[in-house]
Amino acid sequence: MSYREERLLGTGVKEKFSHHVGVDFKSYSKDDLKKLWRDTLENGMHGICFSMYEDGQEPGDTITEEQVERRIKILKPYSKWVRSFSCIEGNEHIPRIAKKHGMKTMVGAWLGDDFEKNEEEIAGLIQLAKEGCVDIAAVGNEVLYRKELTEQQLLDYIYRVKEALPDVDVGYVDAYYEFSVRPAITEACDVILSNCYPYWEGCPQEYSLNHMQQMYHQAKDAGQGKKVIITETGWPSEGGSLGGAIAGDENAMKYFINSQVWSEVDNVEMFYFSSFDESWKVGDEGDVGAYWGLWDKHESLKF
Repeated sequence: MSYREERLLGTGVKEKFSHHVGVDFKSYSKDDLKKLWRDTLENGMHGICFSMYEDGQEPGDTITEEQVERRIKILKPYSKWVRSFSCIEGNEHIPRIAKKHGMKTMVGAWLGDDFEKNEEEIAGLIQLAKEGCVDIAAVGNEVLYRKELTEQQLLDYIYRVKEALPDVDVGYVDAYYEFSVRPAITEACDVILSNCYPYWEGCPQEYSLNHMQQMYHQAKDAGQGKKVIITETGWPSEGGSLGGAIAGDENAMKYFINSQVWSEVDNVEMFYFSSFDESWKVGDEGDVGAYWGLWDKHESLKF
């Protein structure tokens, strides 16, 4: 039994956990739920997605080492791994500082339709790996979903990175279903990096764990024996609803608890999205966009 599993047993949550439904929360008051959320967080996560930007900042701004260091220090007690999304504009500090603090790293090169920037990202990823700062290299994030590159263009980037970094696991991050319909991408990846969001598919919270499990197993089937890592999953603590998926603090706490217990029970490697709330995301993702963090925008734990 792992240390994390022993800690979970100590909270009593595993005894109330059913595999496809999750924890039976009926007997929990809101205060009980907050305590269980905090206990679950303190048991530790496999991985966390790094939120880069404070209020007034957005992609394109260059972020200082000091800001990254402060945030890595906050996350380190709670997570073994950290995931970054870019290798330029200060994002290159994330894996270097994470390694300095003893964390493992999944490092992303952000790809899009700006080919000049793509070259900077790929060069940055290769450089960081050669410094020993990359445990898993993620070449692109949802770029096929956004239709900003063709499959062949993405494959060219993936194979370039694999050739440059023969000793590093290389993958591509996208929605779980993309790996079922793009066998050439799945074949190119050493590891399948799958984003799984029941919220964005309008799934009610009470069915969300089962839905995420189905997403994971679809990616696993596509991978044909390759390791599958859930690179993003989460639930917004404020904002509106999408179909039956309702944003809010209780649903966000329940989703986090269920995902972490399942991750431990079934030994699923998962990066939770996200660490800190980021105000800039409201424009891209509607009113829920700014509220996916476990910490608020002031870097305080939410619950």
